[in-house]
Amino acid sequence: MSISSSLQPVFQFLDELKLNNNRNWFNDRKKQYEAAHRLMIAFSDDLLDEMKKHDAIETLSGKSSLFRIYRDVRFSKNKLPYKTSWSGSFKRATNALRGGYYFHIEPGNTFIAGGFFGPDSEDLKHIRKHIEQDDGPLREVLNSDRIRSYFGHLEGEKVKSAPKGFAKDHHAIDLLRYKQFILKRSFKDHEVLKKDFHMQASYGFEQLRPFFDVMSEMLTTDLNGISII
Repeated sequence: MSISSSLQPVFQFLDELKLNNNRNWFNDRKKQYEAAHRLMIAFSDDLLDEMKKHDAIETLSGKSSLFRIYRDVRFSKNKLPYKTSWSGSFKRATNALRGGYYFHIEPGNTFIAGGFFGPDSEDLKHIRKHIEQDDGPLREVLNSDRIRSYFGHLEGEKVKSAPKGFAKDHHAIDLLRYKQFILKRSFKDHEVLKKDFHMQASYGFEQLRPFFDVMSEMLTTDLNGISII
């Protein structure tokens, strides 16, 4: 399937929703929402088709990749009922291929990202042990022209000092402090509204492969390089 129009109706709906974030307005424009949702499903399907050309993806469909537009306000001070963006994620297949893809569609704030958004404590410790022993492979990828020119620098939450069990003066403390390992690229609205934006997003995700490869190697081997999966 190939989308026949740009995401302009999605942008229009999100712009209006941002100004009228209430249930009455939303319910009165249910058809507009459903039309925008169909466009997002088509976009996600096309993006998934492109990504399958360069990676093994576990996510079954574009529709299943999308997050709901309805916000969970039960434990939030922000009681607005709807998100003013559309986003989704794709999971890489098998235990050997680690990392996840994320896309965020929002007027003035569209981006794609990939990496390790919430590694569990064991995976995080394992990553740090590999970095502690040899930060060279990861640093080489992060400093490569491919990554730096497209994504810039590594992002993600960090601990304030050194993680427990690691020396504060370790030469790789800048990497050891990370709790998340994320690469991100933003897009201008005029780029997002082109009919081939799904191809541009897929191209961006493909640029993550060297990063995913080195991180997957860490997570699937012990400190002697022997497979643990």
